[in-house]
Formats: sequence, structure tokens, C-alpha cells
Amino acid sequence: MKKVKFILNVSIFLFLSLPVLSQKLWKETDRSYLVNKLIQSRDSIIKETENLGKEQWDFKESPDGWSMKEVVEHIAIWELLLMHEVSKALSGGPQPELNKRAKSDSVYLGFILEEKPHISVEYTKPFTYTLPMGLNDGKNNMAWFLKMRNESIEYLKIAQEDLRGYYFKQGRPNVHQVYIYIFGHSERHLRQIKKIKANSNYPRD
Repeated sequence: MKKVKFILNVSIFLFLSLPVLSQKLWKETDRSYLVNKLIQSRDSIIKETENLGKEQWDFKESPDGWSMKEVVEHIAIWELLLMHEVSKALSGGPQPELNKRAKSDSVYLGFILEEKPHISVEYTKPFTYTLPMGLNDGKNNMAWFLKMRNESIEYLKIAQEDLRGYYFKQGRPNVHQVYIYIFGHSERHLRQIKKIKANSNYPRD
């Protein structure tokens, strides 16, 4: 009788614990937030770069500055690198124990959108692979960027994983926060594109 009572108590405990154990940290509001931000920043870049001629794509404010085609190439490079981090985090399985040391979303958003210049090679030492080479034309760089961005959007629309519990490794953001970096990085360089177009020497025709 005691054994039956013990089993019954354990069963009741487990049943009552199920909602807590299965509760996801990544909410539908998180999904909507990321999808909307990724679409919004994608569409803004499309709007700023559509119907550009070669001279406009190639224009630089200064000899050591970046042209718009180089800016888009740089965005695409980082899009690829961050998507690779997402893939590795997902393939590694959930690591919810790392949530205890997780920084808030605002830390990552504040960093990526700050006005302070970011020096790309400082994050890739001793390599320079995030610096654009400018060998592709602007339309090809846009096609590359859009392929990756659209895949991310479609994935997030149907993702069932608890993306706040997946990490590439300790000390890195969770997958939800990596996507904050992704849309934030393109918004950051959207400012650069607008600045190039606002230059008095920018070709208007």
C-alpha cells in the first residue's frame, strides 16, 4: 500500500511539474519581434539600393572609404558568419544551463546599434575576412544577402526550438540574441548607406 501511495505521489508531482518543465523561454512575441525586424531591415536596404547604376554602387566618399557595393558585401559576410553560429548552436543541442549567465537583449542591441565606429578586423584578428574586396557588383552582393536573409526569416516563422536556450558556446549570445546582431548589423550599415547617398558628390543620375 505504501509503495502504491509513493508511486501515486510521484506521478502527481510529475504531472503538476509538466507545465513548468515544458515552458519555453522563447515566446511567440520573440518570434514576431525577430521576423518583423529582419523583414524591416531587409526591405530598407532594398529600398535604398534598388535601381542604382554602376557609378552609384561604386561611389566612395573618400579613397579609403567603402562604396555601397562594399557595404552590402560586408553585411552579407557577417550575415553568413552569424548564420553559421546559429547552425552550430542548433546542432549542439539546447544548453539552458547557460541562461543563468546570459546578458540581456538590450546589451547586444545597444552594442550593435551604437554610434561608436566598429573596426571589423578587431573582431577577426589576425584575419581580415570581413573586409569587403569589392570584386562583385552591387546586384550580386544584394542577391547573396537576400538569399541568406530570406532563409532566416522563413526558418524563424516555423522554428520550434526554444531559441533562448541554444548557444554556440559559453560567453556568446543565445540564438535569439544572435538574430538581434543580424538585423542590428544591417541597420547599422543602413546608416552608412544613407550617409554615402547624402554626400554632395554622390552621382544622382
